[in-house]
Amino acid sequence: MTPASYRTIWISDLHLGSTQCQADVLLDFLKYNDSEKLYLVGDIIDFWSLSKKMYWPRDHNTVIQKILRKARHGTQVIYIPGNHDENVRDYDDYVFGDITVKNSDVHITAKGQKLLIIHGDVYDTIATNHQWIAKLGSEGYDLLIEINRLLRFFRRILGIQSHFSLAGFVKFKVKNAVQFMSDYENNIVQTLKDEDLDGVVCGHIHHAEMKTIEDFLYINTGDFVESCSAIVEHHDGSLQLLRWRIESVTTSDDMPSEIALFTHSSLQPQGTSVHFTNL
Repeated sequence: MTPASYRTIWISDLHLGSTQCQADVLLDFLKYNDSEKLYLVGDIIDFWSLSKKMYWPRDHNTVIQKILRKARHGTQVIYIPGNHDENVRDYDDYVFGDITVKNSDVHITAKGQKLLIIHGDVYDTIATNHQWIAKLGSEGYDLLIEINRLLRFFRRILGIQSHFSLAGFVKFKVKNAVQFMSDYENNIVQTLKDEDLDGVVCGHIHHAEMKTIEDFLYINTGDFVESCSAIVEHHDGSLQLLRWRIESVTTSDDMPSEIALFTHSSLQPQGTSVHFTNL
């Protein structure tokens, strides 16, 4: 499979260093997608999780090496820190191993649109004013992700290939969670719409989205915990939301093979991908 080539790729909320991270999916996404510019839009390394328990498997290290290799081979890599890696914000405008740290950036698309790139936690009133509540919520979220990992394992054993996110299901069933996401989106747009900008690219809430609010582009990269999503800019300046999935292969007895799944299968954007040719 020949890697796809883009002008820009945005990914966020990888949460390396936590059990949430779907590093296997992330690695194949990085393998099959190249770009002139790569934005890492916050919560790349989860220092909150690492402060509680040291967890750094080999594939998390491989992700870092893969990104560094892209940077060495000419990809412009820009790291926008988030709240889980907020200590990196102390190094604004520093360059580490060909990766530039910026607390925020303005990206101009091939169509001339100006997009603010920021993680987005500064527009989350809970994260900024009640960090202890945010950390408590993070603990509950981690528990849902752990349960979801078990569900994915048993679904693979049973040959059920449809993607299911327990945390995502809960978010959309709990009225307050849905209202929080709506408030977050509107808070960003209302704050920025009168600036000299055409839109914003952010992360933070683990909900991939591309839409226009009051003639202002709201673009959320999602995450590589639940949705395994990214935003890409084609060379003509059009923007696309990709949701990356593993396509299962089977063994001779027609049962899904986890080894084959992670070493021989190909990844591709599925039918739920959203393509906005007019953006």
